[in-house]
Amino acid sequence: MTGTGTRTETAPGAERVEFGVLGPVAAWRADEPLALQGPRQRAVLARLIVARRHVVPVTRLIDDLWEDPPERALGTVRTFVAALRKVLEPDRPRRAPARLLVTEGPGYVLRAGPDAVDAWRFETAVAEAGHLPPPDALHRLDQALTLWRGPAYVEYADEDWARTERSRLAELRALAVERRAEASLALGRAADAVPDLDAHVARHPWREDAWRLLALALYRTGRQGDALATLRRARATLAEELGLDPGPGLRRLEADILAQDATLDPPAPSALSASSALSAFSALSVPFAPSARSGPSATASRLWSEAAASYDRTVRAGARARLESTVGLIRSLAVTGAGGLEAARSHRMAAVEAAEEYGDTELTARVIGAFDVPAIWTRGDDPELARQIVAAAERTLARLPDDASDATRCRLLATVAVETRGAGTPRGPDAAREAERLARHLDDPALLAFALNGTFMQSFTRAGLAPRRDTIGAELVGLSARHGLVTFAVLGHLIRLQARAALDDFSAADAHAAAATRLSQRHELPLVGVFTQWYDALRLAASGEMERAESASRAAAASLDGAGMPGMRTGLLPLALVSLRLAQLLPPHVDLNADWGPYRPWAEALALAETGRHDQAHAALRALPEPPPDLLYEALCCVEAEAALRSDDRSTLARVRSRLLPAAGQVAGAGSGVLTTGPVDRWLARITDALDW
Repeated sequence: MTGTGTRTETAPGAERVEFGVLGPVAAWRADEPLALQGPRQRAVLARLIVARRHVVPVTRLIDDLWEDPPERALGTVRTFVAALRKVLEPDRPRRAPARLLVTEGPGYVLRAGPDAVDAWRFETAVAEAGHLPPPDALHRLDQALTLWRGPAYVEYADEDWARTERSRLAELRALAVERRAEASLALGRAADAVPDLDAHVARHPWREDAWRLLALALYRTGRQGDALATLRRARATLAEELGLDPGPGLRRLEADILAQDATLDPPAPSALSASSALSAFSALSVPFAPSARSGPSATASRLWSEAAASYDRTVRAGARARLESTVGLIRSLAVTGAGGLEAARSHRMAAVEAAEEYGDTELTARVIGAFDVPAIWTRGDDPELARQIVAAAERTLARLPDDASDATRCRLLATVAVETRGAGTPRGPDAAREAERLARHLDDPALLAFALNGTFMQSFTRAGLAPRRDTIGAELVGLSARHGLVTFAVLGHLIRLQARAALDDFSAADAHAAAATRLSQRHELPLVGVFTQWYDALRLAASGEMERAESASRAAAASLDGAGMPGMRTGLLPLALVSLRLAQLLPPHVDLNADWGPYRPWAEALALAETGRHDQAHAALRALPEPPPDLLYEALCCVEAEAALRSDDRSTLARVRSRLLPAAGQVAGAGSGVLTTGPVDRWLARITDALDW
């Protein structure tokens, strides 16, 4: 699986298997997750991976799996192994010897290739990076660190057999972070290294090399006072926690900073690439931007610097409060614009992993649940990150003590509901219902707003649910107005914009678009403009102004290029343009050279039907899944209907008719707030005529 695991050697023609232990234990074939069943079956796989291609005797497996082994433990282990073999080698002929999970001597061995497990690949990458020049080392370590999806062997943190390997991998990960920082400093990118090093020191306050690198990075970005404050924090932390004085490296660095020793200066510009030099110059030049010289901007900038410095002096590194404050900053980043949204995504899972490493379940719950950023688009920007967040939330829910607060449970459940958007699994709606129930019982307005966001995200289980979403939006608007919840007020107005458009009440939708715009301008929420710009294109399409609607759609798509929302951007423009033509009863003119992203299967079926290749269109239509339960469900149903109408596929027409029927009287696709394929009633009439019903 790209970015999460590596592949094992297999027989020619067979699909290769990859394994992941840098996070929850997992396996994949052809980038698809394998269905590992139950915690003990997964524990068998994890135990064999820990053994690194050595035989694990069955007796040892039994001892490791059970504190008090059952009478039929041997048979149970054999059952686990047999089931694993079926998952790992499903095409192996009966009675043929296993090639991957092999019986050998008194036990079993996993014959995975040396690059087949993410942890092994990570170890190799860190070793290789130590012999590479800084640019190559930085690239190699960046790639290696992306393999981590959570703490290693996270489900088995309490098992004796995993403890040594978990500790070894955690130490190797910390070393990789420090070597990456060294490479950044060698390239003159000190400003880039500071945020990661600050988080690293918070996780590992006893690593003197981490303190040294952070202080050096701060010094090289012109922050001599902060560098010295960092070294004072290091001295205090080591004394309080370990009863030790700083080592010679930290003492020497402090003396060199006080003396402004020239050996601490960054590499000369001639030693850097042009892009590296420009990056360093830009980072150092930010404080001198004209807008920050005077007036409110200068005051805000000064207050920020003073408060941050005070926080650094007051709150010791490694304190839980520092981690929770970081999460608050990440949350704020997510609503400030494209760069902030992307930065928030990049740091969010790292914060959760840091919390899990403390072993404090309630801290982890607070860190996960603090990211209550309003979400309006039902296709996530980073499905792998969402999967990791959900897995962490579920682990934390399972480990919460009996006396944990309902508010803590509610935030975790709301997180699951929001992050499983569009997944179509029962867990998402169940989590949303329970989160909303708890929030209403607690009478906590902010918590209820977050829970309602989860309810909204799970309100696409079928077509025609715009009235339900309108009710959710109305409650959010009222709740937010009463309690000053600005971002959730914007969310409520955007939800109502979508719902009223679906219900063909565009005057009300216009009013909600205007309200969202006013709030975004007053409170500096630039991403709101992306949605209102798409709504302008929808408004023109609904009015039949085709040329202007097309131009507006292209302009809205251009605004998405830098918005940091790939889940919304990918494939949306070609779908909007085809929808515009379908709404006007024009030939769709499907352009398969465009980036259709997740909507390509529907585009291909329609293209085949449009070009008269009806048999192929029928095959493509039969292969189509039901559209994902999201904002574009009805629009994709209409694309499917158009393909079936053009190819006379009666079974597909009957299926689509049953899906669209609950939305009778509404405007197909308009509930997305971005596009429309026209009135649902017109689609139902065309389908009924074609079926001769």
